[in-house]
Parts: sequence; structure tokens; C-alpha cells
Amino acid sequence: MKTSTKKAKILDLNIGLPYITSLEERVLSGGVVSEDEALSLIRLEGEDIYNLMASANRIRNHFKGNSVNLCSIVNAKSGLCPEDCSFCGQSAHFETKAPVYDMIEPEKIIAAARKAKEMKSREFSIVTSGKAVEEGEELERLCTALEQIKSEGGLERCASLGIMSRESLVKLKDAGLESFHHNLETARSFFPNICSTHEYEDDVNTIRMAKEVGFETCCGGIFGLGESLEQRVEMALTLRDIDVDSIPLNFLNPIKGTALENRPTVPPMEGLKTIAVYRFLLPEKDIIVSGGREVTFRDLQPMIFTAGANGTLIGNYLTTQGSEPERVLTMIRDLGLEPAGY
Repeated sequence: MKTSTKKAKILDLNIGLPYITSLEERVLSGGVVSEDEALSLIRLEGEDIYNLMASANRIRNHFKGNSVNLCSIVNAKSGLCPEDCSFCGQSAHFETKAPVYDMIEPEKIIAAARKAKEMKSREFSIVTSGKAVEEGEELERLCTALEQIKSEGGLERCASLGIMSRESLVKLKDAGLESFHHNLETARSFFPNICSTHEYEDDVNTIRMAKEVGFETCCGGIFGLGESLEQRVEMALTLRDIDVDSIPLNFLNPIKGTALENRPTVPPMEGLKTIAVYRFLLPEKDIIVSGGREVTFRDLQPMIFTAGANGTLIGNYLTTQGSEPERVLTMIRDLGLEPAGY
């Protein structure tokens, strides 16, 4: 009786292995998954999640091969951010143990880039707290560092600097910046629950402007903030509409002192299902699973790649520790994959 009930449920919702496979075949042939279809996928449960992941893995392999993009970051300016993002340990609105310091010297940024190369990173990203990096000494330090990193070669140069002006973006591009990162954080419909100090459209417009200037764009968000499964699909569709190049998927690692310090982490299988749905919706994009993967997936970390991801962060995060680099590299090689560019 239990089996027949389950079959009836699958039939009623028009989901199950044949349905998943039909969407996979459409994506592999260049087709697009609709919003309603994506919603049916993200609501899957039980054994269907494994079927979904298997399909997402084949889509990843078809479009991305066996290379894994590795990214390293440097926290170039930390703490005292005026924004009130409820998850962020660097916000001045919360009392946390996050370090506080002004923009570091170019030499320290360059040293971090050299270390990133040693860890087999393909991309090195300079990250700063605050709403934006203003014209003046801060911008000059970044430009000096970028020029040197470019001259040494071997790394794609990225930065996450907030809501920037077009003039500053052009100056950074001339200095050697290739990619600009700016997260949407969550769906438009849920954003007011997370941040009140700027509008969602400010973030969207920042990414659109970076594209106009000629940057590769890196834009994603963070799961586990209290958003619904449907809102995760909503964010994916916004990213598809903006046509970003790389999508970092982060999972909440609750930080003591923030508004979300007591939120539970995303269940591992739910996280894997979310990654897989993003691969269906954004098949040709780089999907980079970054912050919070250790606390969310624990021993299931290797499955982020079999769920459709083709990249991850190596080294430490902004204010929390990451896995040992050699452990990450071993995990990738054990799956028969290889770091991109090496």
C-alpha cells in the first residue's frame, strides 16, 4: 500500500525518474528548464534526489568536463561595514569577533595571490568590507596590487568591493581586474528580511554595470537564511536573466553575534538538491560552492561535485577557517577530477 501511494504521488505531481531524465535530455540538447519545472525539481524528496543529482552530474560533465575551478580570496579590508546584512560577521550592526582593519598594503595582497597560486587556484579575489571602495588611497592600493599580480601571471584576477561607481570599475579594469564579484545574497522577494540598508536593485544594477564595463561577472547568494525552496529558484532565475558567468553558492555558517546566529544549517541532502537544480537552470555557468560547505555537507562534501558544482573555494574564508588546501585537492582528485588550469 505504501509503494502504490508513493507512485500515485509521483504520477500526480508529474515527477520521478522519467520526468527528471526528460528535462536532462532537454538541457543537454540546449533547451531551457522553465520556472514551474524547476519548482517541481526543488520539491523532490527521497530517492528522487539521487536521480536528480545523477542527471545534474551528467549535465556538469557535458558542459564543464572534469575540471574544477578553484578560487582563493584575501580579506583586504575587514569589519565595521555600515550594511546590516543579518548573516554577516563584519557588519557594524552586530557585535562579533570578526577582525577589524583598514585596507591592507599592496604587498600583502600580492603575497596572498602568490599563496593562492601555490594552492592551484585558478582565480584570486580581493574582498573588502563596506558598501564600496572609494576613490583615493584605497583604490590606488588595489590598482597597484592588481598591476603586479597581472605582471606575474597565472591567476584570473577578481574583486568583491561593493556597489562601485562606473569610473572606479574602469580604473580597476585598466589596472588588470578581469572579473567582478557582487552577490545578490537571496531572492528579491526575501531580500527585505536580510538587509534594509540598500535596495535589491542596487545589487542587480551593479552587476549589470560591471558587464557593461566588460568584466566577467561572479554573482550568487547564500542559502539557509530563512528563504523558501521556491525563493531559491527565484534567485536562480534572476541570475539567469542577468546572465552572470560564475555563480558562488554559499550556505549559512551561523556566526555568533549576528541576527542569524541561532538559525539551523541547511540539511545536507537539501543543499545537494539545491546545487543540482541550479545546474539544471544554469547548465553552462560555473557553479562554485563556497562558504559554509564544511558545516553544511560535513562528510558529504565530495558530493557537491556529483550534484553539479564545478568549482569551490580553497583556503580560508573572510572570517572563518576553511579546509586544508591539500585535503581539498585530494578530494577533487579522488573523484577523478582535476584543478582547472593545472
